[in-house]
Amino acid sequence: MSSATPTRRIRLAGLLAAVLGTVMVLTLLVSMNRQFKKPADDGDEGVSKIAVVKKEKPKTKDVVQPKPKPRKQPPRQAPAPLVGLDSGLSGLDFGLPSFDDSGMDLGKSLLGDSGDVVMTDDSVDQPPRPIQQSPMQYPPRAKAQGVTGYVLLSLLISPTGQVEQVKVLEAQPAGVFDDVAAAGVKTWKFEPAMYKGEQVRVWARQKVRFDLSS
Repeated sequence: MSSATPTRRIRLAGLLAAVLGTVMVLTLLVSMNRQFKKPADDGDEGVSKIAVVKKEKPKTKDVVQPKPKPRKQPPRQAPAPLVGLDSGLSGLDFGLPSFDDSGMDLGKSLLGDSGDVVMTDDSVDQPPRPIQQSPMQYPPRAKAQGVTGYVLLSLLISPTGQVEQVKVLEAQPAGVFDDVAAAGVKTWKFEPAMYKGEQVRVWARQKVRFDLSS
């Protein structure tokens, strides 16, 4: 009886040691499993979430076209007077005369000189305008003597802009520049005078100055 007691104790101790060892192993496994288990909340960590937002199409508003404003008629500009060549040309070596438009008008007193109907300055809508002016040769003798002056001419301008007649109304000095001025003006080309949209014949005056000053 006494010899069996130590043997039983040894067995109990071995069994207890085995149970404790098993419990420790299980405890260690459970502890390690808890440490390495990922939280459920972190399952989506590292994954970018993109929220898709539907863009609503902007509502198109009906565009109301503004009523066009009535166009204002531009004020009627006065027709340009007959313009002569620049007076500075008279000082060149060519001795070209200058053309003074201060005396250019439509003369009523000249209506009787033509059998055709000629418009007056009161009835014409647009006076004639020179579009081609050929230069005139300064008379050599007058140029050599330094003589200056002017010639006032009356021009009958046709509906096509041609100079039909030329009359000398006044010359200073007389007989020096008359022929040169009359011959030169005959070669001019005009934009015809207009009346109610039609080209008309008209008388006009033109002063041609002969000046050697620069």
